[in-house]
Amino acid sequence: MNTDLLQRYIAGDVTEAERKQVLEWIEESPEHLQAYRAQRKLYDITLWRTDISLDEPAPAKRFSWKKPVVEMLKIAAIFALVFVGSYYVWNKPEKPDALQSVYVPAGQRAELVLADGTKVWLNSRSRLTFPGSFGEDTRKVKLDGEGYFAVKSDAEHPFIVETNRYDVRALGTEFNVIAYPNDSIWETSLLKGKIDVLAQGVHVGLEPDTRLSLQGDKLVKGSIREMDYFRWREGLICFHDISLKDMMEKLELYYGVNIEVNNRNILRNHYTGKFRTGDGIEHVLRVLRLSNRFTYTKDDETNTITIN
Repeated sequence: MNTDLLQRYIAGDVTEAERKQVLEWIEESPEHLQAYRAQRKLYDITLWRTDISLDEPAPAKRFSWKKPVVEMLKIAAIFALVFVGSYYVWNKPEKPDALQSVYVPAGQRAELVLADGTKVWLNSRSRLTFPGSFGEDTRKVKLDGEGYFAVKSDAEHPFIVETNRYDVRALGTEFNVIAYPNDSIWETSLLKGKIDVLAQGVHVGLEPDTRLSLQGDKLVKGSIREMDYFRWREGLICFHDISLKDMMEKLELYYGVNIEVNNRNILRNHYTGKFRTGDGIEHVLRVLRLSNRFTYTKDDETNTITIN
């Protein structure tokens, strides 16, 4: 592997094609993973020498109506959390048994590579808690929010995602989980392999292209209707035949803003389309206004958008 490319990957300064090239190279052999970690450690030490120290995520800042200046996030694996990219890259920490926590602010997304090679994408306002290295029996992480998991196959060590309502168990597969705290929505979608959803008195298995969602107090199986939805990993918000009411709830979640709709007539309208997260919520509203007659005002002090 070209050293310059590897260093640029660690620094978050690569194209999408280069990023995939490096990830494929890392997965080819344990030696490549070891070489990556060695380069990563040098980078982390450099970051550690700066004055940035964030054992806990920084407090949430007031919503800004300007287009986000920070387009990418990166996590320094041992000592620091540095906002330089829209992706996180994880390196094995010094204390294998120490729990680590990663939080993704509103309007951002993140990508992690865990110690076992499992890839995790986190959506806006999501938190993942995980150990620096996994135990002898299981690989267990905790999710608050939305995450997409591409689990490294290991039949001897099940991969378990704990959430506020149910656990999702996999051996080697790809699936999405929505489990935001204080939110009535809970859903998991299976794209490849097989997963089990577990809780006290609950054991539901899923096959590919199916989803399981909480409706009232019951778990209901169904087919995955739109694969485009999972393109949130690419920074896209994809809506398919969704009501404006449901869309506003999603935008509130993604951008960390309150939306009040006084024009109740437009809430029943349905929409299909794609938006880039980085374009900001005002861009979304301007596009929606093209097919609907509404106005909106924004209040930075109360972090509120009012649609009239």
